Amino acid sequence: MAYYSWILAFHIVSVLSWMAMLFYLPRLFVYHREHNAKAEFVEVVQIQEYKLYKYIGAPAMWATVISGSWLMWVNPSILQQGIWFYVKFTLVILLMIYSFSLDYYRRVLSVDKNAKSGKFFRFYNEVPTLLSIGIVVMVVVRPF
Repeated sequence: MAYYSWILAFHIVSVLSWMAMLFYLPRLFVYHREHNAKAEFVEVVQIQEYKLYKYIGAPAMWATVISGSWLMWVNPSILQQGIWFYVKFTLVILLMIYSFSLDYYRRVLSVDKNAKSGKFFRFYNEVPTLLSIGIVVMVVVRPF
């Protein structure tokens, strides 16, 4: 079990990288929508959106899923420690759905067919904050 700590460390770093994308990409969408008339600016933002999702966010999400699954495989007793794990797992699934939705919005914005406003993306940017609060509470406090 000496390697468990290494897997856990990798998992935490993966989560941090994934969360960085989840927090920043919707902010880029805000800039994209609010400065849509500036073609050169939008072109740069689109490159940033693409690279942030494809090179950081998606790989970090899958690294999180794989390392989390590996942690469960190495320590299956975690599944029997209470309902907190299943609540956390549900919140992680919702976070993954949110992540996939960001890729959807990124693709729609890249062809300029998005009807969502900058204000929408400002509110949408709060979703990962709320989900991550729930996840951290489930892991640290384990209220159930």
